Amino acid sequence: MATNMTPSASATGTSTDVGLGRTVINDGVIAKVAGIAARDVTGVYALGGGTARALGALRNAVNSTDLGQGISVEVGETQVAADVIIVAEYPVPLQKVASDVRAAIVTAIETLVGMQVTEVNVTIDDVHIPSAEDDQPTAVRAQ
Repeated sequence: MATNMTPSASATGTSTDVGLGRTVINDGVIAKVAGIAARDVTGVYALGGGTARALGALRNAVNSTDLGQGISVEVGETQVAADVIIVAEYPVPLQKVASDVRAAIVTAIETLVGMQVTEVNVTIDDVHIPSAEDDQPTAVRAQ
């Protein structure tokens, strides 16, 4: 096994050196962790703005999901700042959903990635109002 391996110059993210080697966590992985955490919050219908959700619907049609959709992270040496865009379910209290999303992202990143989260900015882009069509299974649903 080569002992002289380094990540490519295009790889971004955080790295830690330990006695037995180096760990590199790319920014996209941190965004996915945050996206998964945000999707699990009650009251979140979807992530991303209108264009991102439209592209997400196309991805879902071909059974491919971007778990980092709607998430932007800025990664430093030991800290992360995240921006998330959500669509909230109606009639959930919007401040509570934003607070719960923030807490879920902080917990996920600090637990799974091991980095300190300095801030999580939540933008509520839209409110989803359930309709009778939402109860029917569809092949394309932006989530």
